[in-house]
Amino acid sequence: MQEDFLHYIWKYKKFALSNLKTTAQEPVAILQMGMHNHNTGPDFFNAQIKIADQLWAGNVEIHIKSSDWFLHNHEQDKNYDNVILHVVWQHDTEIHRKDNTVIPTLVLKDVVSKSALQNYQKLFSKKQKWINCENDFASVNSFVVSNWLERLYFERLERKSADIAQLLQSSKNNWEAVLFKMLAKNFGLKVNGDAFLSLASSIDFNVIQKLQSKQHSLEALLFGQADLLQLEVQDLYYLELKKEYLFLKQKFGLSSQAVIPLQFFRLRPPNFPTIRISQLANVYSTHTNLFSKVIHAQNKEDLYALFAVGTSSYWENHFTFGKISKASKKIITKAFIDLLIINTIVPIKFSYAKQQGKDIDSVIVSIINQISSEKNSIITKFQELNLVATSAMQSQALLQLKKQYCEKNKCLQCAIGNALLTSVA
Repeated sequence: MQEDFLHYIWKYKKFALSNLKTTAQEPVAILQMGMHNHNTGPDFFNAQIKIADQLWAGNVEIHIKSSDWFLHNHEQDKNYDNVILHVVWQHDTEIHRKDNTVIPTLVLKDVVSKSALQNYQKLFSKKQKWINCENDFASVNSFVVSNWLERLYFERLERKSADIAQLLQSSKNNWEAVLFKMLAKNFGLKVNGDAFLSLASSIDFNVIQKLQSKQHSLEALLFGQADLLQLEVQDLYYLELKKEYLFLKQKFGLSSQAVIPLQFFRLRPPNFPTIRISQLANVYSTHTNLFSKVIHAQNKEDLYALFAVGTSSYWENHFTFGKISKASKKIITKAFIDLLIINTIVPIKFSYAKQQGKDIDSVIVSIINQISSEKNSIITKFQELNLVATSAMQSQALLQLKKQYCEKNKCLQCAIGNALLTSVA
């Protein structure tokens, strides 16, 4: 039994409301359940409850056992002085106010809805499952699921927005610098994301802006800061990069390089950090004021046009320094741009609009719904339970659902869990 379940029972009146009595056999009539409090203090504020012939206005506290009052040290907290009713699953001791009067106690165990209890026990059975509701996930009304996933998507954006706010603060409120760092991290993908962020953070963005018109200089800066110019390679391009980087290092007083080493192992050659660094440099040498262009983009086609760039000519027949490979144009693919849209562009647009006090939710939904669902083990498993992810908005929402609700057993805060709890057993 979870205390959250009792909150749910109380909040949604999933128990017999007639003929209620306290443990002292005084009749109880609930006029207002109160407002659910998710912070410190009593569980429900401003309830109105008639006990015997007395109408009370105040707070309600809920516990599994009456004795949990002392376990949680409420007797020492003045925030609980105005509790008018103690609601419990099991009554094992009397609770007194500071003036020694007894706080009335209502026991839910014998009055709770049997169907709600059965659904709860089924949902939280001890049988090992991928998610608690996997056997019934497909039975939930599609309208409920769809609305919940949209809400979860924006919940995920809010969480990312908090991370962006911290990045903005460390970047001295420079949105262009924030975009550069976030793009760099996503160009590094999962394997090199932190290393690429370390690389971007090692360079003042003002330096990037000063070098934007010179792709070779920009590449030299990024490769040098990534510590990739310490090899024994003799081809002309490499030697020119090294020479240029030493000049830039002295000119701009670059004192530190990226602290996280780059990885090549287990990466497909098109995702090698050498290729991604050259592409990132090319994005910035192609577009000045990239942040403004990103903010004004209204659909995925606008964004495809911004990021469909390639590498410098050297990388058209190389994947690593000094080793020639079959010639090919290494243009950033639409699939990769989709990842940039999901993980960088949309969160940036959402966060910036939020800071400006603008509502662009409809634009966000329009763009993210144009992107196909992601493919990973979590999404695949959900799709096996019920085909619910057709767009990136839904796949992102499912990631939020799994990590922030399913894995934390927060079924009682989940619309899907609530739908299953209220279904007829």
